[in-house]
Amino acid sequence: MHSETSSNDDRAAAVHAAREVIELLEVLWHQGRDATSTAPVSSSQLRVLYILDRDQPINLRTLGEVLGSAPSSVSRMCDRLEALGFIQRSPSSASRRELELRLSGRGENYLRDLRIRREGALLEVISSMTPAERTALVDGLGGFRFAVEGAPSKDGRAGTAAESA
Repeated sequence: MHSETSSNDDRAAAVHAAREVIELLEVLWHQGRDATSTAPVSSSQLRVLYILDRDQPINLRTLGEVLGSAPSSVSRMCDRLEALGFIQRSPSSASRRELELRLSGRGENYLRDLRIRREGALLEVISSMTPAERTALVDGLGGFRFAVEGAPSKDGRAGTAAESA
């Protein structure tokens, strides 16, 4: 019984710590909004770009399933991203009735530049941590990422929220 309470306390502490880190990152992005801004895309559009970066080519139906969004919403979002020059639609090699979505060169450059700016902002903070704290951060965030993505972690456990990422 004591170990069950301890486990619940550990989970509650982890949830609290993760929430605080997310809030701190939001503050960090806001403070350095010129350096870390996602403009000209919204957070929803940025999520589409991340998905395409990871899983391209992808069709609209599959993208909608990953996002948990209606086809019409996904199509409008892709229209806007295509107008910005960040994605390309092309006929599918598997079916002439489907379109494949891919990041354009401009979309790839946008994501690369955003990641560089954000990593620079994070590097300033992380540089003040001790090597042991940085190692713990890498291990903890790696476990968190594996749990979100549903991939097996280093110890072979599978995550639980694969489709919600």
